[in-house]
Amino acid sequence: MKILQIKLGHEIFANCYLIIDEATGDAAIIDPGWYDETIINTLAKENVNLKYVLLTHGHFDHVSGVYGLQHEMGAKVVIHGCDREHLLDPRKSLAEGNFPEPHQPVCADILVKDGDTLKLGESEIKVMSTPGHTNGSVCYILEDDRVIFSGDTLFCMTAGRTDFWDGSDEKMIASLKRLIALEGDYKVYPGHNRETTLERERTRNWYIRRMVK
Repeated sequence: MKILQIKLGHEIFANCYLIIDEATGDAAIIDPGWYDETIINTLAKENVNLKYVLLTHGHFDHVSGVYGLQHEMGAKVVIHGCDREHLLDPRKSLAEGNFPEPHQPVCADILVKDGDTLKLGESEIKVMSTPGHTNGSVCYILEDDRVIFSGDTLFCMTAGRTDFWDGSDEKMIASLKRLIALEGDYKVYPGHNRETTLERERTRNWYIRRMVK
């Protein structure tokens, strides 16, 4: 699987990733915080068939670019069922009061749950439910590539906030326990900050050391 990070126009937006099944050219975008020329030009340059918009959760800095990708590119929007209303409600997405642009409501095309899989060309994407930051937070796992897209659950040296309206310390701890219990090592692409590895976070992440183990 080819993995590219798309650099959006402002640091307010989450890390946005493009994953491409190189055998078929089928692709998915993960957490498009904004729809702009950077995304449009990257898709054109890579000459891909954009099938999915994969959302790790429903906060505005991860989803504000979804409308353009769905309506102009025809991509199917994928989100956990517990966060589906974040795409419709600017209060739940935290856009209200935090983001100056008008909220564009979007209806999800595919609702996923823990253990679901999605086919992208010849590749398979596994869904792991990891509530804590939001009730519908998920990680997307590429087992063959040993890669995790962790959204705002696991970061380099820390973990996602739990003080929003549907956050939970208890659920976050349980989700992190599930992640670090995965066998072997994975490269971790988080929703913010730099990439890391699961083995590094098992041993060096202060949140895991103090609150999980």
